[in-house]
Amino acid sequence: MANSLLERDAKFLAGIGKLRTYPLTIKNARGNRLIEENGREVLDLSGAAGAALLGYGHPAVIEAARRGFTECASASDMFGASESAVALAEQLLGIVPEATDHKVWFGHSGSDANDTAMRAITAATGRKRFLSFYGAYHGGVSGSMSVSSHPSQQHTLPRAGLVQIPYANPYRPISGDDAAKAVFDYLDFLFTCGCPPDDIGALFIEPLQSDGGMLVPPPGFLKELTERCRAHGILIVSDEVKVGLGRPGRWHCYQAEEVIPDVVTFGKGLGSGVPISAIVAPREIMDFQEAFALITATGNSVSTCVASAALTTIENDGLIANATARGEQIMDGLRALQERHAIIGEVRGRGLAIGFELVRDRLTKEPATIEAAKVILRGYQLGATFTYVGMFSNVPELTPPLTLTEAEADEAIAIIGQAVDDVENGRVSDDEVAAFAGW
Repeated sequence: MANSLLERDAKFLAGIGKLRTYPLTIKNARGNRLIEENGREVLDLSGAAGAALLGYGHPAVIEAARRGFTECASASDMFGASESAVALAEQLLGIVPEATDHKVWFGHSGSDANDTAMRAITAATGRKRFLSFYGAYHGGVSGSMSVSSHPSQQHTLPRAGLVQIPYANPYRPISGDDAAKAVFDYLDFLFTCGCPPDDIGALFIEPLQSDGGMLVPPPGFLKELTERCRAHGILIVSDEVKVGLGRPGRWHCYQAEEVIPDVVTFGKGLGSGVPISAIVAPREIMDFQEAFALITATGNSVSTCVASAALTTIENDGLIANATARGEQIMDGLRALQERHAIIGEVRGRGLAIGFELVRDRLTKEPATIEAAKVILRGYQLGATFTYVGMFSNVPELTPPLTLTEAEADEAIAIIGQAVDDVENGRVSDDEVAAFAGW
């Protein structure tokens, strides 16, 4: 097609902002489906990397955006009090039970929320060091990237003073059979020989490490880890940007781990497709200094009205329970596929945050990296979009909207099953995926 959307995209949009694993064109969307340039509909099992929490064209989102433009019309909460921003802050504090004397800061993305949290903790505590996990992805701006460790970010130097530890991965423990003990031994060594814990301001955690491979930590691991850190005055920052707000079958992913964070960061799904992020943190950090973290359009009425409507809809429409039910349905379906396909090494996740690791050999667990890219491409060809994550880029990931229906979950399993079968039987060539760099 002359001057097709893909051709115009290639000509005018920068490659540094693209993560492409198939030739998707988006002209429209409704419900949980994307509509391509040629009119073809595809089931969105990625949910715009978790941002489309309520799918597309949800009436509550549309009405809230209209109200934000016409009734509130605040461009920022920086220069004056805004009703929609204050109301959303009250609402967020209401769903974070640990927030006894906390305040809220608004930004545009999870990247700036984690960046600002890091800077505010440093300024308020005077502690210059931070702990984070290998495989973590806390954002795409310099500060949040500097406390991350995803392979896609290796062009960025770690933050001075950053100390990284392995994430307890039961499928691939760093040594021995006890994934948690191996990490605790490593941490004890660091605290004794390499990094005085009293110098550490905060530990950044992802209670479900999504981009690192949709890793579910062993029971009790994060609880014990955070208790060890808190004994040294180290604050706990729970990054809920991608896997929080109902997606794990609870309001927050940290709740599944019985972790009590000091700071919680939100993004992506908070705005259900509209850019907004938030930090919920203790008053002594959030009020440490005026005019410390200023971004002109934060707290604008459109974003805050939509975010408020999204939270209300999640609660009123029973979407947390739906995430649990549909998640169990998909996990059961994937485990059934695992019994028939040796390439599926493990199925894991919480609620509607799900991954299935592909391996070339279940005994050696050699990562099936190119095979994962083929499964993603074949899935798209069959009518569903999802992507892959992991340190070896071998874990197809499902983060669909919380509005996913039972019938759509069945459809997802059917498509994934056919895609895996096609890849295992050599029906997708290397040449077909060569055009898509992925990550």
